[in-house]
Amino acid sequence: MKNNNKPPFETTTLWDYPTQNYGNRPHGDNKYRGVTPAFVIWNLIQRYTKEGDLVVDPMCGSGTTIDVCKEEKRRVLGFDIVPYRKDIKQADARRLPLNDEIADFVFIDSPYSDNIRYNDHPDNIGNVSCENPRFFEELDKVVKEAHRILKKGKHIAWLIGDQAKKKKFVPVGFKMYSILEKYFKPVDIVCVARHNQTSNTPIWHQRAKKCNFYLRGFKYLIIMQKIK
Repeated sequence: MKNNNKPPFETTTLWDYPTQNYGNRPHGDNKYRGVTPAFVIWNLIQRYTKEGDLVVDPMCGSGTTIDVCKEEKRRVLGFDIVPYRKDIKQADARRLPLNDEIADFVFIDSPYSDNIRYNDHPDNIGNVSCENPRFFEELDKVVKEAHRILKKGKHIAWLIGDQAKKKKFVPVGFKMYSILEKYFKPVDIVCVARHNQTSNTPIWHQRAKKCNFYLRGFKYLIIMQKIK
């Protein structure tokens, strides 16, 4: 860490953060299930935005993107189907109340299946299993909407993980990459190490060894650019 409590500026495609937050101020709520690592947002906006740019997060969760962007002097709009706090606007990521080509950067940390129960809203994509083709059909709509609101030449970053459940593996990250590639030009893929998931305990590591399966150790951070 630097003395000014800012994260390190990442120069490789392996990002490994032992905690969700940095500095002395909260960025999002680290008790929120599936909370976004604040380091990820910070690094992305350093590379792909400048002060005064508009960042949009259509699945804002506990507000990590909002907190980081405000601190770094970016304008920001956060939406969620069930807002966690007052500065997050209520909206479905498939139908955002925004004009075309308004955003300078879009960040999305989406559900990767129905492994976390965020809320009981009937339109919540996170209540659909990734084993159901409808899950990816709905995420395709989110990607299409993100493309609509993003300015040409600007970037989108999508954080997502795979699912391995009851000895059935679903390569959610690869499927998500394929959807994004329909609308955007690939830039890179970053591996974000996972530390604080509920399965990162001795008993789960013992089960993984005994039953011959792998615990999820990373998420994909897919970065793409709008060129048309």
